[in-house]
Amino acid sequence: MNLKTVFFFLLLCFSLSWAKAQEFDFTVAQDGSGDFTTIQEAFMAVPDFRNRVTTIFLKNGTYKEKLVLPASKVNVKLIGESVAQTLLTYDDFSKKKNKFGEEMGTTGSTSFYVFADGFHAQNITFENSSGPVGQAVAVRVDGDKVIFENCRFLGFQDTLYPHGIYSRQYYKDCYIEGTTDFIFGWSTVVFENCEIFSKKGGQYITAASTEVGTKHGFVFIDCKLTGDAPENSVYLGRPWRDYAQTVFINCDMGKHIRKEGWHNWSKPQAEKTSFYAEYNSSGSGANATSRESWSRQLSAEQAEAFAAKEILKGNDGWNPLK
Repeated sequence: MNLKTVFFFLLLCFSLSWAKAQEFDFTVAQDGSGDFTTIQEAFMAVPDFRNRVTTIFLKNGTYKEKLVLPASKVNVKLIGESVAQTLLTYDDFSKKKNKFGEEMGTTGSTSFYVFADGFHAQNITFENSSGPVGQAVAVRVDGDKVIFENCRFLGFQDTLYPHGIYSRQYYKDCYIEGTTDFIFGWSTVVFENCEIFSKKGGQYITAASTEVGTKHGFVFIDCKLTGDAPENSVYLGRPWRDYAQTVFINCDMGKHIRKEGWHNWSKPQAEKTSFYAEYNSSGSGANATSRESWSRQLSAEQAEAFAAKEILKGNDGWNPLK
């Protein structure tokens, strides 16, 4: 190899390295090789109400931090090096005492609070590691136009909390696990091509609290319902609030799903006001003829209204599928 060839090779390597470095605004690495060693530091370095996207790259590692993405830190894109090895975790739970001796409660147990609009996460595992000790939230989301892509959510009861009443959220190719009510809240949410894993010891997947007048609650499209819970032991959902909405479209349901499908949470009035529906469910847990009479089996024409783009577009035409 002559000197000219060596020069051009080194120049190419430098160019590729420089281009990769420019791909992200900030890098977080626990070994000190990035801009920050903690994720919270990176969040706080984002300019308030920035119009452009701020990209933050997380190198592999276990980040034990109780995280808050403030409402002013909009349009943050958080990218993990790999979903299996980039772990954001904390271990608070509802009955744990704070420094004043008070119980934290469900919201206080949260490992990661997302208050900002325009948040986008890729290739990250989010966890509440407190174990089967009651309510313990891994992620609570209040921001609007939020996307999680190829992410994992680990916990037991109340793992994922889509909280914002006016929040729209899109989960693509994600894995979500838990025991009881492990997907719960007010938001309008689409889960597409996700795995929903019911852990042994639980009974309910969803607990929607959709506000009256809200067009959509939780919608699962082309998802797979798996788990190690016993056969015929898990309900698809129960209404935390009377106008709860939860719909499953083209989902494969394991044998752990109960034949009745739905539970009224001992609130007969919710049978008249909630909207629980399925279309084209498959698998051993799909028992259309045995479902509760107050739930619905949609026609093909009705199911067309539950396309992700239509559900999430709102008044501003947001399209996370672009």
